[in-house]
Amino acid sequence: MTSVKTLRVEAAATRDALGRGVFEFSDRYSVFDWGEMPDLIPGKGASLCTMGAFNFELLETEGVPTHYEGVRNSDGETVALADADEPPTEMVIALTQVPDLPFEGHDAGDDDAIYGGYDYGAYHAAADGNYLVPLEVVFRNSVPVGSSLRKRRDPAEFDLDCDEWPDEPLNLPEPVVEFSTKYEEQDRYLSREEADAIAGEASIEELESLARRVNEVVTERAEDAGFTHEDGKIECLYVDGEVRVADVAGTFDENRFAYEGREVSKEVVRQYYKRTDPEWVEAVGDAKAEADERGVADWRELCEASPDPLPPELVQATADMYAAGANRYTDHEWFDAPPLADALDAFEA
Repeated sequence: MTSVKTLRVEAAATRDALGRGVFEFSDRYSVFDWGEMPDLIPGKGASLCTMGAFNFELLETEGVPTHYEGVRNSDGETVALADADEPPTEMVIALTQVPDLPFEGHDAGDDDAIYGGYDYGAYHAAADGNYLVPLEVVFRNSVPVGSSLRKRRDPAEFDLDCDEWPDEPLNLPEPVVEFSTKYEEQDRYLSREEADAIAGEASIEELESLARRVNEVVTERAEDAGFTHEDGKIECLYVDGEVRVADVAGTFDENRFAYEGREVSKEVVRQYYKRTDPEWVEAVGDAKAEADERGVADWRELCEASPDPLPPELVQATADMYAAGANRYTDHEWFDAPPLADALDAFEA
């Protein structure tokens, strides 16, 4: 399904009913939309599955509808996280339809159902009211270093008392919600009107309300665990007139957290590549721009460079960060890991 986890279908969804699937969390990782990177991060999949299950169960207790059904035990049973006999790597979910999204290579001016060259009309016709909403709903509590908001919008739009973005993270007066594409080869941030059209039958107001509620729950839990919750996203399914939280929510891959002023998310790896492999990062940006100019979907074929592997010591530090962070966030020692501060020290060496 993605470069970091795969979906195993146990009962296919239909137009009339949800099915059942299992997310298999791997130790792969991805940055800059590249897909699978050269290294594996030991234990990362178990860390993310554990943290994701914890958040889904927390959301359910707060009355937030989700597609979560439990985690798979070593004996194949579906159980609550507290009943897992070891850190899980498989999560059981209610499964919705994900139709093909055709790429037509022309703009909405040619067809009201075409946005960014993609035929969302065909997507929704095939979905028939039971589908994964083809959007990511992004919420932001602050603007950390590396946030795309710094490139796209000015501080004045958020009533911030500065003309330019500072070099350090900046808190926002109120959480900001944005919408971006989910299934396009390059993520695009959307106007509210365009997001509303792409969402299909799902209410854009309900999507925003759900994102704000998830943000509140995760932010409160993060504060209790000693983290600062900077930003994150949700994905949603729509069925029987209801929007539910789908995919995974509130992990170190979907969200950005800070601990004692330092990043705790895959953002630390992004920043490492920006410092040490700028040629590859620049090549990725150039390839994406060229794909836009040519009107083609797959920018990776145009990229003239590939990422270097991480040094072994940073592979281990990243594994320790995920494991120690999950322990702290869930308030349970699932993993044998050093203190989180020690894991983060390796990225500053």
